[in-house]
Amino acid sequence: MTTASTQTSTSLSADPLNLIDVDHVRFYVGNAKQAAYFYAHTFGFRIDQIADLTTGSRDEADYLLTQGNIRILLTTPLNKDHEAAEEIKLYGDGIKDVSLTVEDATAAYNRAIENGAKSAKPPRTIEDEKGSVTVASIHTYGRVIHTFISRTGEYAHENLRNGGLFMPTFKKYDSPLNEYNEKHPCGLMFTDHLVGNVEEGKMNEWVKWYEDVLEFKMFKHFDDADISTEFSALMSKVMASGNNLIKMPINEPADGVKKSQILEYLEWHNMMPGVQHLAFRTDDELATVAELRRRGVDFLDMPETYYEKVWDRVNTMLTEHGHDVVKEDHQRVKDLGVLVDADDEGYLLQLFTKPLQDRPTFFIEIICRRGSQSFGKGNFKALFESLELEQERRGNL
Repeated sequence: MTTASTQTSTSLSADPLNLIDVDHVRFYVGNAKQAAYFYAHTFGFRIDQIADLTTGSRDEADYLLTQGNIRILLTTPLNKDHEAAEEIKLYGDGIKDVSLTVEDATAAYNRAIENGAKSAKPPRTIEDEKGSVTVASIHTYGRVIHTFISRTGEYAHENLRNGGLFMPTFKKYDSPLNEYNEKHPCGLMFTDHLVGNVEEGKMNEWVKWYEDVLEFKMFKHFDDADISTEFSALMSKVMASGNNLIKMPINEPADGVKKSQILEYLEWHNMMPGVQHLAFRTDDELATVAELRRRGVDFLDMPETYYEKVWDRVNTMLTEHGHDVVKEDHQRVKDLGVLVDADDEGYLLQLFTKPLQDRPTFFIEIICRRGSQSFGKGNFKALFESLELEQERRGNL
């Protein structure tokens, strides 16, 4: 029997906001069953568990997708009164909740509220004979919430990472795609970072919010001199949890001759701030991108001129700081359209999909780090030029 109860206990942990993991990222979608098959087929996710009418879930259908330590929860409302129904009408499919694993969800929630957070949902515990899951949510920018989650018994975080049940009412799901994806892996390991878009002039306000409420610190800062072309620009500050485990860049548009990708996002998202993209980490960028391209993932196209200059820039930077040059085959990097950048710590490879839905509001980044902990600053101009070309094709530049 599944029960829910209000929680009022306080944590014994010295730091209730010590974030252990990204527990999961929840999308609100129009049809979770169909969206699950899209992400399973194109990105190799396992359709791992479901909660729907057949499991006793009367208000919503949930599909849990897993790959490595990535967990995506697709939620579809089953009636017009569910909050997701209105959000899908306003924004289309998109991310609602970035959920964070903590030792004690109630204590983390209480600390965040003391720090100035606005409550989205007070603490409650969902439990059965197998264990319990305590959840509590706060509002962050725009439509997005953060849910603190702590787990016990069979639902404990360690068990979840090893394929255990997500929470009461969920059951394991069997799909022929799961077997296919095991035989043809895409190599996605975990969420590297999550990027939020906010209105012009609001970036510093949300930076301060993450500093004050979640006790994050600034990890990187990019201004319009770093991220611009002759047409458009944006500014970005990367916020990181105290242990640097969770990184959340926050973008705002900057003045430019034409419309930036951030403003395009906002206009097609009903001028509501939200999560623009997820970056998934892989250990083998070329193998992952090749498999995703084979499955039909549509990536941004880079200009030919990018590869005429990139190797001298990147390998010079690496040798100047005593690092080995890029080990991946240069021609294969070019053939797959992968971007390369370097800093004083090493290099990275990255590539961005085109928007995954008809509204240009969400995409995915595939990133591989060979020492570098940055975000591809040297690629910003080439990336923006590619994005602007796509905006022009959509009539939104």
